[in-house]
Amino acid sequence: MTPAVRLSDLINFRAPAPATSMEPNGWAVVGLDANFIAGAGVDVQGGTLLGQPAQVRFTPVGFSWDYGDGGKRASADGGASWAKRGIPEFSPTPTSHAYLRTGSFTVRIAVTYAAEYRFANQNWQQIEGSLNVKAPPFTVFVGDAKTVLVGRDCVANPRGPGC
Repeated sequence: MTPAVRLSDLINFRAPAPATSMEPNGWAVVGLDANFIAGAGVDVQGGTLLGQPAQVRFTPVGFSWDYGDGGKRASADGGASWAKRGIPEFSPTPTSHAYLRTGSFTVRIAVTYAAEYRFANQNWQQIEGSLNVKAPPFTVFVGDAKTVLVGRDCVANPRGPGC
């Protein structure tokens, strides 16, 4: 009988950190949703073991979001841009966050992977447990926005408010 493979046995196979981005890029407005995205997909890594091909497949099964201001969330997917979702900018998404105050906040995102392996081109075998991989943290700058109503645009009235 073959002993069970554990996550700790995969020391030479490393699941990739998610690629992170946000909309707007690097900044947010108090009270409006900023959209956060973590790109992670199925990743297959291979090598040779005892002269036979060996592979490990990492599949993302969840994401965790720490927005740096006390706000946290978990999601099943890594999110998508507003354009891909077909919604207007600053719309809420399953991975967005609205900051309540100005400041600089460190955002931390992680992906949870399930893992499978196969040896000598046999069927994939699931490995018990999951693996959490953190993306490098990044900073979001949150500011206020003030709006004013004006009678004409800056082309028609170059001396108007905000022109």
